[in-house]
Amino acid sequence: MAGGVRLNIEIKARSDRHDHIRAILRSKNARQVGLDHQIDTYFNVSEGRLKLREGNIENSLIFYSRSNQAGPKRSDVVLYKLVPDPALKEVLSASNGVLVVVDKQREIWFVENVKLHLDVVHELGTFVEIEAIDADGSHTEYALREQCDAWIELLGIQPEDLIDRSYSDLLMDA
Repeated sequence: MAGGVRLNIEIKARSDRHDHIRAILRSKNARQVGLDHQIDTYFNVSEGRLKLREGNIENSLIFYSRSNQAGPKRSDVVLYKLVPDPALKEVLSASNGVLVVVDKQREIWFVENVKLHLDVVHELGTFVEIEAIDADGSHTEYALREQCDAWIELLGIQPEDLIDRSYSDLLMDA
């Protein structure tokens, strides 16, 4: 299946304003991909993060490295899209061990190269994510940061709502 390395500039923020955000997305002619029930299984690795995403829309093996900081942050992502196969999870679990499992309902939207998620995460609550994505080398890191900042402002995300860690970290801390 398709794969590749890409650069993301992304944020995650707590948000109980999904209806308000949906209205903004519709006003910007965002393309709604759908609602995905995703199970992200994180595995023990020596560096970065490795997760198997199993959903009704997105299914991928994802490795990424990213610093934990609030606000827009760089994420270097290697993504391998796959056909769901329980044997892959068995192999990864047996060889690496499972770190944590994140269960979420994710509404997926796109505006050009910017992917927006409205998430309801089991045991954590409601969030919004913004990912400005360079999948083909056509966007500079600076341009991606500008896109991310513009969406933060447009959606009215406040600094105190920004999350500096992944859902996996939040669950392990809970």
